[in-house]
Amino acid sequence: MTTVLVVDDQYLIRAGLVALLRAAPGVEVAGEASDGAEAVALAAEKAPDVVLMDIRMPGMNGIEATERILAQATGPAPRILVLTTFDLDEYVYGALRAGASGFLLKDSGPERLLAAVAAVSGGDALFAPSVTRRLVEAYARRPECERPADLDALTSRELEVLKLIARGLSNPEIADRLYISEATVKTHLNRTMTKLDLGSRAQAVVVAYETGLVTPGG
Repeated sequence: MTTVLVVDDQYLIRAGLVALLRAAPGVEVAGEASDGAEAVALAAEKAPDVVLMDIRMPGMNGIEATERILAQATGPAPRILVLTTFDLDEYVYGALRAGASGFLLKDSGPERLLAAVAAVSGGDALFAPSVTRRLVEAYARRPECERPADLDALTSRELEVLKLIARGLSNPEIADRLYISEATVKTHLNRTMTKLDLGSRAQAVVVAYETGLVTPGG
């Protein structure tokens, strides 16, 4: 059973998400919050597997709530799935850097919502990588973009895997491209994330662009 915390300040959207999730097999709604502060408190109390996190909310926004939820987790941290209208705003980019696992567009259909929840709860580190790539490419062009990561610690194979992740390939696609098993891809990714002190596949995508390992449109 996958437990989900729904966070959105708009009642109708939140109610619709809750109703859809409650009707889905294998999913249990752990609670619902109308702002970031309430989300942080409920996440600590309920320890959900997944948090559907709105970004633009009054008071504490979704990016700060994401940071606090992940920082306060005493056991396995919940997977944060960002709810966005995809306006390429910096809040969403910030959520990626804070450790969010991926994006869900607010106009997505029911099947996509349930697929996203299943993907992140099952350990898939990023849903809709093409969306993330478009977002990161837009912000990687900024001249003030920081480049803090040191890739020298990575092996050549780990760099190959990181490049393909940043290009939006899934683990099975990477395995097929490099003629290795999917388990080996996961091993390389886990080692990369450990070496670079990253909390999610989404952060790995950001690092690949910020360091210039992958260039927008290249």
